[in-house]
Amino acid sequence: MRYWLFKSEPGTWSWDDQVAAGQTGTEWDGVRNYMARNQMREMKKGDKGFFYHSVNAKEIVGTVKVVKTAHPDSTDASGTWECVDIAADNPLQRPVTLAEVKEEPALAEMALIKNSRLSVQPVTEEEWAAILEMAGR
Repeated sequence: MRYWLFKSEPGTWSWDDQVAAGQTGTEWDGVRNYMARNQMREMKKGDKGFFYHSVNAKEIVGTVKVVKTAHPDSTDASGTWECVDIAADNPLQRPVTLAEVKEEPALAEMALIKNSRLSVQPVTEEEWAAILEMAGR
């Protein structure tokens, strides 16, 4: 199993929207970045991810699971872009803010800090465990 981070503006698609999509999940569509698309191509069913509210909130609020591997993005008529389907897994006991991530030495190399604009990012097993601990799990 691998770990990931999915970023979304809460005004566009929030954690509550993700939860409401149910266990069948929903496409993580609309990604128009080659690196993020390639990350999604690497995902396997059952992989886990953090759900991150970007823009004003800037916090990890829950975990998701990949329920469908990479397939054509239904919002792309060109056929260039792909996406995965994800479903809400669990809310975090307490959100972990970007400021907290930046303050934690064990997370200094995390993509969220190093390449903050990327909407889909890999997370190492160590980073996954550290964030869950910070969240109170």
